[in-house]
Amino acid sequence: MSTTVPQHSSPDHSPPDRPAPDHAAPDHSPRDHSPPDRPAPDHAAPDHSPRDHAAPDHAAPDHSPRDHAAPDHAAPVDAAPDHSAPSAATARSATAVPSDTAGQAPRGLRKDAQARTGAAAPAGAPGGGGRDAAAPAPPRPGHPRGTRALLLLAVFVCAACGLVYELALTALGSYLIGNSVMQTSVVISVMVFAMGIGSLAAKPLQRRAVGAFALVELVLGLVGGLSVLLLYVAFSWLRVYMPAMVVACFVVGLLIGAEIPLLMTLLQRIRRQEAGSAVADMFAADYVGALIGGLCFPLLLLPAFGQLRGALVVGAVNAVAGGGVVLWIFRGETRRIVRAGLLGGVAAVLAVLGTVYALADDIEVTARQKLYRDPIVHAETTPYQDIVVTRATAFTGTPDTRLFLNGDLQFSSVDEYRYHESLVHPALAGKRSSVLILGGGDALALREVLRYEDVEEVTLVDLDPAMTRLARTFRPLVDLNEHALADPRVTVVNADAFSWLRDAGDRYDAVVIDFPDPDTAALAKLYSVEFYHLLAQVLKPDSRVVVQAGSPFFAPKSYWSIAETVREAGYATTAYQVDVPSFGNWGFVLASPGREGGAPALRLAPGAPRLRFLDDAVLRAAAVFPVDRRPQDVRASTLMDPVILEYARHEWRDY
Repeated sequence: MSTTVPQHSSPDHSPPDRPAPDHAAPDHSPRDHSPPDRPAPDHAAPDHSPRDHAAPDHAAPDHSPRDHAAPDHAAPVDAAPDHSAPSAATARSATAVPSDTAGQAPRGLRKDAQARTGAAAPAGAPGGGGRDAAAPAPPRPGHPRGTRALLLLAVFVCAACGLVYELALTALGSYLIGNSVMQTSVVISVMVFAMGIGSLAAKPLQRRAVGAFALVELVLGLVGGLSVLLLYVAFSWLRVYMPAMVVACFVVGLLIGAEIPLLMTLLQRIRRQEAGSAVADMFAADYVGALIGGLCFPLLLLPAFGQLRGALVVGAVNAVAGGGVVLWIFRGETRRIVRAGLLGGVAAVLAVLGTVYALADDIEVTARQKLYRDPIVHAETTPYQDIVVTRATAFTGTPDTRLFLNGDLQFSSVDEYRYHESLVHPALAGKRSSVLILGGGDALALREVLRYEDVEEVTLVDLDPAMTRLARTFRPLVDLNEHALADPRVTVVNADAFSWLRDAGDRYDAVVIDFPDPDTAALAKLYSVEFYHLLAQVLKPDSRVVVQAGSPFFAPKSYWSIAETVREAGYATTAYQVDVPSFGNWGFVLASPGREGGAPALRLAPGAPRLRFLDDAVLRAAAVFPVDRRPQDVRASTLMDPVILEYARHEWRDY
């Protein structure tokens, strides 16, 4: 449909010495911007033809294919054309433009500027809002509403999986090696460093962000899911745990780091945003996902699946969320062969993880058995520790049942009575109607306490409910502790001893402290001045306390540091040692609150039951230390300065 143009001839802008063609288009060159004698009215139609192919004066706008855009024909349909004289400002303008684009640069210049700045043309302008430039606000065609939220959900899930991998590697190192502070430091520092490298490495992949992100998530799900199993195998068979852990942390961190730039590219592909808003959305989903992952690891994954299978489950979730969801969102933007290949990769990863999940028990038992001399009869990993019980029968026919916590021997049934008699009976030489046992979840110390008929009540506080449940139900252990936990005088509390003491209101005649050695930060606080200050709140004036303190021979600084810590908390102390074949030389500290009455006497109660190892003569000898193992110049351990941790690590390193 043509548009009739009013009979107003266009002004002649050509140089005076060159006759213009009869119907020449206005010249927009900078040289010829002098005001014309009679400016063109506002509604003059723009000339879209080249200057050397001018249309007649009253011809309709040129719609030739060279222009590729429909011209703007005067004012809106419901408004009459404005034939009034132009203003002076309009007369000074370089060229007359259509009324609905006044104040805008010509279309070619705008497109050049957009190409240089990356800005989108305004909606409604020529070249904007159509095929040449996408509007910034609405989603791209092919991405329905909610697509962006689905991608952010994938970010959330992937972040949760990434933090679970980190926590699983940290916990595994703490179980197998101990030294949780060092394990945590190495895992976090290596992974964060690798994440930075991964972010840089992902730059070239942004052009193929969909396929690259799906591939990264598939590899991450496979490596992260198998990481715990592979490290456990490396520890059991190859004995190269630390180098293997560093490599695993680096690879997992590298893949996690590559996620962020690729995800940012995908988010912008769905709907372009300001950089700050896009980063805020991305990291909000990422950090909330990390929170959920961090809580699910100890509260859901470990209790429900265990450490090895829990990592496999998380790897499968990672592969589906990262690979499958992203491929679904961008299925219309990837070639069929790429889509089929990545979906096949998701299926392959799930198949591998599922197969390993089915074989997990056999793999774990085989790998774990490499760490122990005797056959394993019970093993479980709890949120607090790794519990293993072995059992073997000697040529004499006597079974040897051994308990290991995080790989450390807790007792051997062949000689455990030596340890527990020496631990318990000196503390019960005074009043003993009410007794508190801290630790000792195997109930072997409790067995010795219950041999006194005048003991009226015993409270046993142990952190791990799995340990006390095992002592109550596992037949070899029940036979050893003589059903001690079934005694009506016993109350079992599963709680952290440090926290429990802060709120305890009862007072006790005797306290038996039977914690594992202080080789982790969590255990070091139970050997601190602050802990023994809290303990004083539940003691009577004439109470007696005994602490297992490690080996004076293998770890003399650790032993005497514990004794010094107890004294620093205001107790009078007596040190003694005995020989336990499965442990070697082992020591204890007997204490009483206050120092006015002097050190507590190392003796047995007059009505003590008949014992297999201990008597008064043995106790007198136990108070004598050889010259090379007598008190040393060591410091007391506190919460802020846990020197006991450093002493224990250095001294046990050679054994």
